[in-house]
Amino acid sequence: MSLLRSLRLCLVAGTGSRPVRVLATAPTCLPCSCPVGSFLLLSPRPWHTFHVGPWLSSSASRKELLMKLRRKTGYSFVNCKKALETCGGDLKQAEIWLHKEAQQEGWSKAAKLHGRKTKEGLIGLLQEGNTTVLVEVNCETDFVSRNLKFQQLVQQVALGTMLHCQSLKDQLSTYSKGFLNSSELSGLPAGPDKEGSLKDQLALAVGKLGENMILKRAAWVKVPSGFYVGSYVHGAVHSPSLHNLVLGKYGALVICETSEQNANLEDLGRRLGQHVVGMAPLSVGSLDDEPGGEAETKMLSQPYLLDPSITLGQYVQPQGVAVVDFVRFECGESEEAEA
Repeated sequence: MSLLRSLRLCLVAGTGSRPVRVLATAPTCLPCSCPVGSFLLLSPRPWHTFHVGPWLSSSASRKELLMKLRRKTGYSFVNCKKALETCGGDLKQAEIWLHKEAQQEGWSKAAKLHGRKTKEGLIGLLQEGNTTVLVEVNCETDFVSRNLKFQQLVQQVALGTMLHCQSLKDQLSTYSKGFLNSSELSGLPAGPDKEGSLKDQLALAVGKLGENMILKRAAWVKVPSGFYVGSYVHGAVHSPSLHNLVLGKYGALVICETSEQNANLEDLGRRLGQHVVGMAPLSVGSLDDEPGGEAETKMLSQPYLLDPSITLGQYVQPQGVAVVDFVRFECGESEEAEA
């Protein structure tokens, strides 16, 4: 056999669609070292050997894992599929991978959007036992404030603030009131069912919704027996999953001292909250103060919102309660109005 023909056969055997094993029965030629005698073609072997894990075992199991991860995390099918492929079908590791990726994406997007104005958002009011919290979370547009994911963020902030207040082991002889600024609020733990801090939850929401957001502030009130906290949220929207969380654009808490419980306290507290939201007082004042006009800033001297012919003090006095303090939040207002 000529050297040229042997060389051609060697190249065909090496570049065919399937690899072959060659058994040489004659000396090889130079320089290619291919056999110059007859060739014996043996059964082909695969290039690689794959280990088939749980993610690759069947299309049915892949779909089941994908649906389970999707339901548990809420991330897109594309991201869930990528997570399962990356983690070899390990559901727990895929969930961890998703959260880490989302966190990194969220922080990256938050850094890019930082500084953009956030005048929209929601006030969240949550009451549980003797503790009431009021929180404000801001975003760029009213469109995002109506998004369920944003509302869930406000809910998480309210829960985190509530857990913080309940962890304060104080003996109450009178009411207590406190405020948390943006930095303090951001550093609170997210809660028992969430990892990290509220700031981490904020980054995740920014990554999903693509707008700048801030955890602006929170207020909390705790009262002992003999006190009552009236509350009101204007433009109220109830939380998607918490029956006692209310969302809106304005919120007010009014702390009252009362010698006895009565059935009208809830309605009275709501009316007082409406007055605080509508009239925006700066202080409580005293029942001895002279009645003021529309520009009056002392709460008890202001014309009562629902009946301007009398002052708020004249409305409250026969009710058997004394107004001692209040908190008012308006979404997007300047921080000077907080106290």
